[in-house]
Amino acid sequence: MREDQNVEWKKSWQDDYLKWICGFANAQGGRLVLGKDDAGKLTGLAKTDKLMEDLPNKIRDLLGIMVQVNRKTSGGKDYLEIEVDPYPSPISLRGRYYIRSGATNQELKGSALDRFMLGKLGRRWDDIPVPHVTLKKLDSSAFDYFREAAAKSGRMDAAILNDTDKAIVDNLKLREGQHLRNAGVLLFHKNPEQFIPGAYIKIGFFRSESDLAYQDEVYGNLFVQAQKTLDLLMTKYMKAYISYEGVQRIDRFLFPRDAIREVLHNALVHRDYSRMALR
Repeated sequence: MREDQNVEWKKSWQDDYLKWICGFANAQGGRLVLGKDDAGKLTGLAKTDKLMEDLPNKIRDLLGIMVQVNRKTSGGKDYLEIEVDPYPSPISLRGRYYIRSGATNQELKGSALDRFMLGKLGRRWDDIPVPHVTLKKLDSSAFDYFREAAAKSGRMDAAILNDTDKAIVDNLKLREGQHLRNAGVLLFHKNPEQFIPGAYIKIGFFRSESDLAYQDEVYGNLFVQAQKTLDLLMTKYMKAYISYEGVQRIDRFLFPRDAIREVLHNALVHRDYSRMALR
């Protein structure tokens, strides 16, 4: 047996181990064993009676959770097992949040803490409403592009061409009350970077790791960013082999346009916009 997501061994108690208990409570729960070394070898534990009395109260007072502290005996040596249940609400220790990840305990900060808190509340960053962004402030051309692209894809009924902007937003669940969610701002606002700092694309051509030859920045909603960036990549940044068939010039790129489009779309979809919003 070894330390893992749900088990941690310690020779004796230190108050710093409250972080490990906090981490277990914020993850899948777990067991902190006192009286074993890092290899899992039983070393024994002194003053187990006092620890059994003190630890539940200390953990309750500082973390606000209840745990089970069980005394065990093996080979004439006592040790304690602190059983920690997973908690549905975020648990903090002196205003800091920890979580168990693999066999390590990590403090949550920045965007990781934001995602954790939202997850505990059953929400994601992209469905958080943005104050003061209403339907009237959206880009009508973005909706036109969406209608045409959706109809051409064959995955949606052509009747979407007749949907109003409001119907599209509501069908995609991009609004909460009168305010657009983050995802809706990224998709349909003329300038999402106004509300989500860093929500634009920067392209650079490097001759070497430190020699930037030229660069471009692409702003606008994600539909605009995707189209403009693809055009820039194919016309300015990608080299093509040129050949001729009669008088017709043929450009053959190292990578097909469809493959570049797929890579670009994946990058936009999986980008961590919440991290940029914290900068």
